Amino acid sequence: MELRQLLYFVKVAQMEHVTKAAEELHVAQSAVSRQIHQLEQELGVDLFIQKGRNVHLTAVGQLFCSRVETILRDLELAVNEVHEFLDPEQGEIRLGFPHSLGIYLIPSIVAKFRQIHPNVKFRFKQGAFPSLIRDVTMGEVDLAFISPFPESHDQVQGDLMITEELVAILPPSHPLAGEEAVHLSQLKDDKFILFSKGYSLRPIVWQACQEAGFTPKIAFEGEETDTIRGLVAAGMGVSLLPEMALFQTNQLQPARVRITDPKVTRTIGLIHRSDDKLPLVAQSFRKFLLEYFASAPK
Repeated sequence: MELRQLLYFVKVAQMEHVTKAAEELHVAQSAVSRQIHQLEQELGVDLFIQKGRNVHLTAVGQLFCSRVETILRDLELAVNEVHEFLDPEQGEIRLGFPHSLGIYLIPSIVAKFRQIHPNVKFRFKQGAFPSLIRDVTMGEVDLAFISPFPESHDQVQGDLMITEELVAILPPSHPLAGEEAVHLSQLKDDKFILFSKGYSLRPIVWQACQEAGFTPKIAFEGEETDTIRGLVAAGMGVSLLPEMALFQTNQLQPARVRITDPKVTRTIGLIHRSDDKLPLVAQSFRKFLLEYFASAPK
């Protein structure tokens, strides 16, 4: 069974006329008739019945035609996807990122990229560190922002994009809320609102508290930046968050204070699967990101 036979068969079924189908296909009528006959012989059934000058699908022909049309549509879609894969101005970028980057960073860089490449589409997937690694290695996303940046990994590779400071966020009524900077040890008696286990910011904050000489007392664990920020603003405790996670989204805002001892930072990188070639559109986006962050103020 050949693709040409299926194409000819569907065209005859649509036109209900062999000669008109041949004209549409720009081939001889005899070529169409021969291919249909060979297809019927291979299947062992009659696909058409003659009615005057026209032909109509038999019952089994109708069943076969519906399946073949689906196959041909899927094939056309596959060919289009290959063309998009090879075209940096088309196609879709599948991008993963942690929740804390979704407030400001991801929307801003995607908007800037689409100013240059307006026809490119994006599909987003949010997740914590383990799920982002899994999404990249399983081919669920092409690229993923991840924190902390894994400098060595068997299945992924990438580039360090940002090293970002974390700041203390405090209830507006906190005694240290008006300070320009604090030592982290000054918060040892406060209750902390942290990300749940599995989120990359949690071990960073935990390790910083250990370096400052104390173990944080946990009042609440959350999975969303907005939740942690809102609970701190409501006076439920203190926390540490990256500055890019503190862009105002509601009226209830915590105070933010720089930490000078120890300095608390997180790394953010862009990763992709080591053994896979990126689509050209994803390569174009990666190149854009490297240039964008290289020119950003330090």
